[in-house]
Amino acid sequence: MTEQALGDLQQLHVPGLLLRPFVDSDAPAFAGAALESVDTVGRWMPWCHAGFGAETALAWFATCRSGREDGSAYEFGVFDAVSGDLVGGVGLNLINTQHRYCNLGYWVRQSRQGQGIAARCVPALTQLAFGALALHRVEIVVAVGNTASERVALKCGATFEAVVRKRLLLHGAPVSASVFSIVTP
Repeated sequence: MTEQALGDLQQLHVPGLLLRPFVDSDAPAFAGAALESVDTVGRWMPWCHAGFGAETALAWFATCRSGREDGSAYEFGVFDAVSGDLVGGVGLNLINTQHRYCNLGYWVRQSRQGQGIAARCVPALTQLAFGALALHRVEIVVAVGNTASERVALKCGATFEAVVRKRLLLHGAPVSASVFSIVTP
């Protein structure tokens, strides 16, 4: 699917938030959010580490653009609709067009956690998945022990399906993960 065919996928609006693709000028804010969140986000997402800098963010943004261009991922920065501050990131990735499913991921910077931000974003992304992308299944895969992300999945109506052994690689070691799903009616 081309960017032109996706039309309004450049921005998604949810209550109090704007979701849009990252642009290079977001790199310092992204790096700041990552560094602020090493103790929380970094525990579950190895990309978020004390050495994260603007150049790392720029490399991620390039990956995001490439995924959007080839239809394999739609990653968005999450910005406060009033202040414009970067509050996190969400995305649909690992898109399997043959079997019509994808992964949905989210993270929220430490200073904005506990405000329902991820839970507000998930419905917008599932609507994108089931609408414009014509998928039938969205999976949320959460490392066992990441109770905050598990709560988001459940709050958004995802169904817990199983704990899968060695499903994720976390800080160099394979770990079990809970698999949640949201499917079309």
